[in-house]
Amino acid sequence: MEGFELIATGLWSIVPPILALVLALITKEVYSSLTIGVFTGMIIYQFTLNGAGGEQLVASFTMVPQMMAEQIAGNGALLLFLALLGALTVVIATAGGSRAYAEWVTTHVKNARAASILTALLGIIIFVDDYFNCLTVGAVMRPVTDKFRVSHEKLAWIIDSTAAPVCIIAPVSSWAVAVGGYMGEDGFNTFVASIPYNFYALLTIVMMIGLVVMKVDFGPMAKHEQNAIYKNDLFSGSNPYAMLDEDIDESKGKVIDLVLPILVLVACCVIGMIYSGGFFSGAGFVEAFSNSDASIGLMLGSAFGLVFAFIYYLIRRSMSFKEMMACIPEGFKAMVPAILILTFAWTLKGMTDSLGAKFFVRDFVRTSATGIQMLLPVI
Repeated sequence: MEGFELIATGLWSIVPPILALVLALITKEVYSSLTIGVFTGMIIYQFTLNGAGGEQLVASFTMVPQMMAEQIAGNGALLLFLALLGALTVVIATAGGSRAYAEWVTTHVKNARAASILTALLGIIIFVDDYFNCLTVGAVMRPVTDKFRVSHEKLAWIIDSTAAPVCIIAPVSSWAVAVGGYMGEDGFNTFVASIPYNFYALLTIVMMIGLVVMKVDFGPMAKHEQNAIYKNDLFSGSNPYAMLDEDIDESKGKVIDLVLPILVLVACCVIGMIYSGGFFSGAGFVEAFSNSDASIGLMLGSAFGLVFAFIYYLIRRSMSFKEMMACIPEGFKAMVPAILILTFAWTLKGMTDSLGAKFFVRDFVRTSATGIQMLLPVI
């Protein structure tokens, strides 16, 4: 970490993430839980490096923004991708594309179960990157599931249960690139060979499809679904899209106004990824994908996708240039919660890296592997 030296704190290194997880489960509030986890990690870092004391406590507080700034700088392309995709989503909705698409789909999809299954299938099809999967499937399917009163909690769970699990078992994905790289020489072939043994991903997908098909809900999810069905409360709270929905002209918009920009977005993101991997400099497709920088590729793809949407809607006369420019800050605002959570999570990850967590876990597994090797897959 730039500005933070790596120190070995042993068992203390995993206290911050465990604390953040426990607090999040208890309070159901993510921002404060992650912040407390980061601050606790910084206190451990300062006390280990310089000894306990009031001065170190103050330094811990002042250095948290520095750690956060480093993470934002290191993930700037991905944050820009989120903001641009948010802007594109608002532009499509304001042009009437989301509404027209939802109305068209509801003539073929007749109930909430079918809408949920369609969401799952689309999540499986878009396997290039988990961030891209979540945001694209969410943008495309939200208007449809809203029509059938599927709660946003259920929609988020379906999308999340296909995004990372599908990417980690897809040979051509940003996860295959990352995991293969960690494994070193011949890492990609090892990754492919390990796919049938990735029980977490496979069972998550099977469980998700099973519960969607049988329409089984339990616990808090059942409560959110009941709120959506009987109270027409899709959010179990405030509607962050209320202001946007009020601005949509019901008389405009066609299905193509959503489908074409999304298809162009997908194509541009794939091209952006292989471009970052050197495809246009002579590398083969698989080699370029293996060497790609997913965040750069997605950022480029979303930028070109947004430009295409602007040009397309101007030609279609769906929106004025001024209206499209007004959508950009609205899209950015819609992505603020996701950006904040990712920033705090990256900061917590950077904190645990500085405390030597990955080395502690590695050494613990190595020294304990003989005794617990049969339980490792279960763990």
